[in-house]
Amino acid sequence: MESIFYTLQEFITYTQSIVYLLAVGALVALALFWRFLTGRDKKKRTF
Repeated sequence: MESIFYTLQEFITYTQSIVYLLAVGALVALALFWRFLTGRDKKKRTF
């Protein structure tokens, strides 16, 4: 995909949308990783 930016506003809008997508992806990855880490903990009965 070849993008030609004619104004600074077009460039900032394009890069800001990419940053938002990366941030949402990082939050989803963090949530999945947290579930992976805490999902293995099993409650064991100790006497």
